[in-house]
Amino acid sequence: MNGTTVAFAPLLPWAILAPLLGLAALAVLLALFRRARGTWWRALALAALALALVNPSLISERREPIKDVAVVLVDESPSQKVGDRAARAEKALADIQARLAGQDDLELRVARVGGADASLTETRMFEALDRATSDVPRRRLAGAVLITDGQVHDVPGEPPRDRGPIHTLLTGTREEADRRIAVVQAPGFGIVGKEVVITVRVDDMPAAQGPEAVLTVRQDGGTPRPLRVPVGQDQQLTFTVEHGGQNVFEFEVQQAPSELTMANNRAAVVVNGVRDRLRVLLVSGEPHAGERTWRNLLKADPAVDLVHFTILRPPEKQDGTPVRELSLIAFPIRELFEVKLSEFDLVIFDRYQRRGVLPNLYLGNIAEYVRNGGALLEAGGPSFATPLSLFRTPLGEVLPGEPTGQVIEEGFRPVVSGVGRRHPVTAGLPGDSPDGQPSWGRWLRQVEVIADRGQVVMEGAEGRPLMILDRVGKGRVAQLMSDHVWLWSRGFEGGGPQAELLRRLAHWLMKEPELEENDLRAKVDGNRITIERRSLQPDPRGIELTTPSGRTEAVALQDNGSGADVATVLAQEPGIYRVTDGERTALAVVGAANPPELADMRTTEERMRPVAEATGGGMLWLADLSGLDIRRTRPDRDQSGRSWIGLRANGDHVVTGISETPLVPGGLVLLLVLGGLLAAWRREGR
Repeated sequence: MNGTTVAFAPLLPWAILAPLLGLAALAVLLALFRRARGTWWRALALAALALALVNPSLISERREPIKDVAVVLVDESPSQKVGDRAARAEKALADIQARLAGQDDLELRVARVGGADASLTETRMFEALDRATSDVPRRRLAGAVLITDGQVHDVPGEPPRDRGPIHTLLTGTREEADRRIAVVQAPGFGIVGKEVVITVRVDDMPAAQGPEAVLTVRQDGGTPRPLRVPVGQDQQLTFTVEHGGQNVFEFEVQQAPSELTMANNRAAVVVNGVRDRLRVLLVSGEPHAGERTWRNLLKADPAVDLVHFTILRPPEKQDGTPVRELSLIAFPIRELFEVKLSEFDLVIFDRYQRRGVLPNLYLGNIAEYVRNGGALLEAGGPSFATPLSLFRTPLGEVLPGEPTGQVIEEGFRPVVSGVGRRHPVTAGLPGDSPDGQPSWGRWLRQVEVIADRGQVVMEGAEGRPLMILDRVGKGRVAQLMSDHVWLWSRGFEGGGPQAELLRRLAHWLMKEPELEENDLRAKVDGNRITIERRSLQPDPRGIELTTPSGRTEAVALQDNGSGADVATVLAQEPGIYRVTDGERTALAVVGAANPPELADMRTTEERMRPVAEATGGGMLWLADLSGLDIRRTRPDRDQSGRSWIGLRANGDHVVTGISETPLVPGGLVLLLVLGGLLAAWRREGR
């Protein structure tokens, strides 16, 4: 493609040339007014001279056309999976590609929006349009075609007018009705054992299809509970937070007579259960160097209420001190171990021995407290190996380690056992090493016990049990067979992870969900679901994942070396995902409580109509068309019609070469000037 233009390159600046040309024209006009002879010949000479001074030339450009760019955006969001929308979208895309395949001056770009890597809560097509055209000058844009159901959530307030016509091809049908459930209000946190209120509403669109609907409620995947609720009205539902961590509440409303999709008939709310205050009872026996270890650890936790008693003066002590001079308070035995025992989340005995302070009746109460769901920690000292040991009391029924009567007084380095490397209390402790040679310091004393039951998660001198964890009935028990853990906090031989170990131990005893050793859980980060199964023994069983739409798929887990098998799954749709290994089930909620993508899944042209009107684009329903007509149009013509859409033909180009030809040769100018002057002189001489 070539182009020709005329260019001027004056021999004198226009500031000088313009006045001279003006004077010459004035002189010719004056001569014409006076009817002077030879005026026309002088005018010819002046015109030739002026033309020479202006210096015109013919510019010929060799032009190479540049392709226009058209963008087709295909909506693949969850709402596009309804009915035949996805099939219509793919057919429309194929028609567009076939009709524009022979256009040599057009580049067609196709982008898919709302797939697995995109947000599952909103359809953001204009962000995709910006990305697809970021490297294209606006003068090259032929337009854009959006194949969608009209549920676009990032429509700009000011429609873009510099990108050519923006057309919308709607994939749904005009007559669509739907029912949905919306979570109006829900707390993010709740206190364990207390009630929370969740407000929901059932809506029918465009009009109510009945006065009431059946709403099914399920908590943590338990037994479903049906309720009848009014349509179009807020309904408050009360639940009890049963445990710490995630409490999942599921809601599902029955199908309406006219139902577009069941995807928005389900909703889920996750309430994180937190304990109001963790109450811990610490009973210390005879004073020792590490007595304050447990106290300092528990007092440093703002979520713990600590009640601490130290037995400084047993009843059998007789030293002649007058009673009136004793400042010690009486030990409230009955109040603590009978009246209020059930209020404590954890009971700790630190180097305690039978000294006549706690009768066997109350020690039996503690054993029963454990069986009913309580937690007990026994940190034993040398007295645990004597006949005064707590093991020789009713507490021995719940303690997993039986003393042999030997106390080992030698240095040893605590080692995490094979089971301990899979247990969340001891797995991955700072300073531990896979080769069994940790970098932390030694302890210097250990009580020898035989572990009749439970899991030995740490070993001491010559591989003897050092820390034993066990479940008794509904409760939990832990035994620490050394009173030298305080050496780590003092930095002896480099110290060790004393605070982390004891924190994990206390939280495991108090049933914190993050420290469950046999558990299946699913965590959500955006649209990624991380599945984690913890077990003390390798578990070869596979995992089955059920999507919100009911589709099931197998998931392979990988052992991370710390007692957990992990896998990551990319969610394709918002809603509730169920994960099960045949024995345990976990729930994962992907997306917000009321994602815009599911708020209204009917096809609509309301969102995109302002954009079409502002850019000259069209709004066509694919279900109403027998075929799609696409035309190339001039920028100043209409860009759409009742059954067709247009892509602008901009005709842009780049110049690859230029040739310049002078229009006034020098010899011709000289001939005209001299000839005109001679002719004027001869005419005047007559």
